[in-house]
Amino acid sequence: KEMIFSLTSKCTAVLESVLSKLSRYDEGTFFSSILSFTVKAAAKYVEVPKPGMDLADTYIIFVRQNQDIVRDHINDEVCIEKVFDQWYTSSMRTVCVWLTDRLDLQLHIYQLKVLIRIVKKTYRDFRLQGVLDGTLNNKNYETVYNRLTVEEATAAVKAGDGLQGISMRDSDEEDS
Repeated sequence: KEMIFSLTSKCTAVLESVLSKLSRYDEGTFFSSILSFTVKAAAKYVEVPKPGMDLADTYIIFVRQNQDIVRDHINDEVCIEKVFDQWYTSSMRTVCVWLTDRLDLQLHIYQLKVLIRIVKKTYRDFRLQGVLDGTLNNKNYETVYNRLTVEEATAAVKAGDGLQGISMRDSDEEDS
């Protein structure tokens, strides 16, 4: 039990560091105003690359690699199940708390894109590992899903295709 907690809290700490990086884009922060100003000013003269999905993709790779490590090193299926259940539950709670702290802020388009990708891939990857629907669709997940769906709709109205096809809706074309 202690080992499972230790393992899941280490994995959740990685997600917390990703969210901490996303916090820099919070509306009204010094960093976000510098970013917006710099990007707008530079865009007049050069093609400004949009922040990529590296942050989301690196985190997703981390999750997948560590899921494989857990499977390779723990022989007890019940223990593996508990690790994945707790890890998923803890991840969704962490994202939910981060979003709740920003209830009065509209998410920056970059925050939204990264979170949508992380939440969708986390859900899918843990489902593939055998986490059951009752755990997958917990209250925190529902809260996160609803918030991201509303933010996505707002962003679509404001930014046109600023989301570049990233959506909470499921689609067959989506990359794995």
